[in-house]
Amino acid sequence: MSHSSSRLARWLGGALAALFVALAPLAGHAASLPAAVDGQPMPSLAPMLTRVTPAVVNISTTTRVPVRDAYFDDPMMRRFFGLPSAPRERVEQSLGSGVIVDAAKGYVLTNNHVVGGADDISVTLQDGRTFKGKLIGTDAPTDVAVVQIPAQKLQALPLADSSRLQVGDYVVAVGDPFGLGQTVTAGIVSALGRSGLGSNASGRNFSGVGGYQNFIQTDASINPGNSGGALVNLRGELVGINTMIFSPSGGNVGIGFAIPSNLTSEVMAQLLAHGKVQRGSLGVQTQLITPRIASALQLKDRDGVLVTGVRDGSAAERAGLQAGDVLTTLNGKPLHTVQELNNAEGLLPLGSTLRLGVLREGKLSEVSATLTAEKLATAEGGELDPRLAGVRFSELSQEQRNQGWYGVAVSAVQPGSRAARAGLSTDDVVIGVGSQRITSLHVLRGLAGVKPRQLVLVVAGDDGTRYVVIN
Repeated sequence: MSHSSSRLARWLGGALAALFVALAPLAGHAASLPAAVDGQPMPSLAPMLTRVTPAVVNISTTTRVPVRDAYFDDPMMRRFFGLPSAPRERVEQSLGSGVIVDAAKGYVLTNNHVVGGADDISVTLQDGRTFKGKLIGTDAPTDVAVVQIPAQKLQALPLADSSRLQVGDYVVAVGDPFGLGQTVTAGIVSALGRSGLGSNASGRNFSGVGGYQNFIQTDASINPGNSGGALVNLRGELVGINTMIFSPSGGNVGIGFAIPSNLTSEVMAQLLAHGKVQRGSLGVQTQLITPRIASALQLKDRDGVLVTGVRDGSAAERAGLQAGDVLTTLNGKPLHTVQELNNAEGLLPLGSTLRLGVLREGKLSEVSATLTAEKLATAEGGELDPRLAGVRFSELSQEQRNQGWYGVAVSAVQPGSRAARAGLSTDDVVIGVGSQRITSLHVLRGLAGVKPRQLVLVVAGDDGTRYVVIN
């Protein structure tokens, strides 16, 4: 080693020694930060969290799902292999979170996608106690559910007025991500009133069409298992229920979404009172204004949504709306998308009045329409074709149409009828008869005089599209 290298080595050694000596006292102090600096207390969320975390629970569910197999579902194959006749099933388990909002009655708010369809619900409190949960009700369009537990000495979170939230407000997310145990993350409100979320949304299957979307966006980390957990303000009040993240890869990238507390409280009130959410409808079909439509209708711009149909006897008809009208404003605010109008129908309570700006033949006006319960037209199958006796058909709800469905709903099937024996069931949707596409009850009634030898219904259901042949 050269003389200069030796001097450099001695210098580095002395410098590192001095550095370690300088850092040694700091390491000792880092283990216990001072309670105050310059006489001021150190900021901490700990006092608030001691009140919040006992109200946040872990929810685990078990769901038994039938296993379908083309070979082993066949009776001959089961008999040949000596298999039991009972259908096979697999057990699916999932984890999520929930928030106690009523300590006296044991009500827990969570997401529909956490508990919907589950056979068993288990709720574990922060203190380690575990209870069997009773599902009070769920609402898939808003992804809200209410579970009840028979527990004493619970601690509930107060609900804040989420309409007073502002972008930039500090918020804290509490949940049980990945089943690791209760976890706290902090951030700010990044945006309000988010809707139209697409296929990159993880934790809930949004297609951007259907569903009532009015989310709080936050950069507080929300991960799998956080669903149903609490989003609170710095006072420890519930401002939202964490529900999903937006991510290309499925991991957290700082874009999370929560359902506002005002919406969850309205949905919860209806679930407790009726077991389901009763929604109103304007009875109007609309679509986005494209450049081609704007040109064809000689519109100066593409603001608003186009009315393409008005249901007979609906609130829209009573308000005087017509096909070809352009709805430009909603309650005094510009109306940009069909989703915004759908949200107003689905999220506002029955009896609410909507003020709609209307552009017709170049003139602007304003009309008022009151959300009323839908009255869907029905038809008895026996009046259309004797082979359909015992079947009742009805128009699709506005909610189904908003989700992109078309056809006619099967609202009732009499057990033992020809249709029942052929495999038609309640909640099926008939989208065709033979080669004829069925878009409404009116079209179905138009086929009443046609009597083919075999009645072939094209049916859409939970298991996809299938044919039902009735002789």
